[in-house]
Amino acid sequence: MNFGEFLGVSVSSLMANKVRSFLTMLGIIIGVAAVITMISLGQGAKKAVADRIEALGTNLIYIRSGAPRMHGRVRSAAGAIQKLDEKDMKRLRAECTAVDHVIPEIRGSRQVIYGNKNWNTTIIGTSPEYLELRNYILEEGTNFTNQDINALKRVAVIGPTLAENLFGNIYPVGKIIRIGRLRFEVIGVTESKGVSGGWMDFDDIILVPYSTAQKRIFGIDNLNRFIARLKDESMLQSAYIEIEKILRKTHRLRPEKENDFYIQSQSDYSSARQETTETMTYLLAGVALVSLLVGGIGIMNIMLVSVTERTREIGVRMAVGARRLDIMMQFILESISLSLLGGIIGILLGVGGSYVLTEFFGWSTFVPPEAVALSFGFAFVVGIFFGIYPARKASRLDPIEALRYE
Repeated sequence: MNFGEFLGVSVSSLMANKVRSFLTMLGIIIGVAAVITMISLGQGAKKAVADRIEALGTNLIYIRSGAPRMHGRVRSAAGAIQKLDEKDMKRLRAECTAVDHVIPEIRGSRQVIYGNKNWNTTIIGTSPEYLELRNYILEEGTNFTNQDINALKRVAVIGPTLAENLFGNIYPVGKIIRIGRLRFEVIGVTESKGVSGGWMDFDDIILVPYSTAQKRIFGIDNLNRFIARLKDESMLQSAYIEIEKILRKTHRLRPEKENDFYIQSQSDYSSARQETTETMTYLLAGVALVSLLVGGIGIMNIMLVSVTERTREIGVRMAVGARRLDIMMQFILESISLSLLGGIIGILLGVGGSYVLTEFFGWSTFVPPEAVALSFGFAFVVGIFFGIYPARKASRLDPIEALRYE
């Protein structure tokens, strides 16, 4: 018999027991669909993290008051924590050679009102360079200036989410909004970043001069944090050293004292989130692969039953000249056909499931071609591995005993 005849006999045998064949494939179908869905979720989450990091801006360093968290709590140097202020910012701008921009950021939530509409949004007090560092583009109007900072002007640049919820179809530039009791003029609207969810919607913000945020909105004299942009990615370590040296000198910290500030880079955020996402992806995919193994055991079980049921058929084929290799090939092909057909159905269900999660639940998914190839290849291997034992058992039957079998 040639390969086509082997395949024809195998398919005919499977079609003779359609329900049993489908139930046998069910484990493979569920396993493959689960693997693809889990990997697509993990890859989607990884892509979403990359998009969010890109939306935040690249080559950035963050400087905050306090010290890194240890055992769930923030450590600080002896005495009160030295808060970052405008003097620190000016020193960094003047002396740190590894960065080309250092901007402040004061952040908080407030209710913003226009007419009879109000919306709770994120207020960010900063400097004009914020748009450039954070990759924002102005769609309408203009940005505030350093003169506005010096004059404590009540002007604001708003995100498109805030503009839509407060103004609808009304042109927002030039309109007066209220943050608490304070009146602010909207002078600009940013383009949509299209990245939301998680800890922040990048389009739901209002940017104001940091001096105005300090004195008029939040009533503080410190700055929450600084954002510095590296001149080049290769200068990250030198930037860390320079920033630490400058701030320790400004804060008059003795050598034995711990830093009362800490520094993080964008790559720290990115690598941590990517590692977490990849770990979860591998874990979920590993759990899903167990379903494939269970499906493979189901295939082996049914093939053993099939060998028992078709003992006389095997005896007849051997009696008319079929070799042991022919019998073995037939049963292996049946096992592979079950596994591959289940794999194809599982792939379709996995891709469809990923689409459903994205369209109806809003989850970010991405089905990489490697996941489809991996699932299909694994299904093929399962078919061979779990089909060998039943096929070998069938090929080793004694023809005379097989013909006598009732």
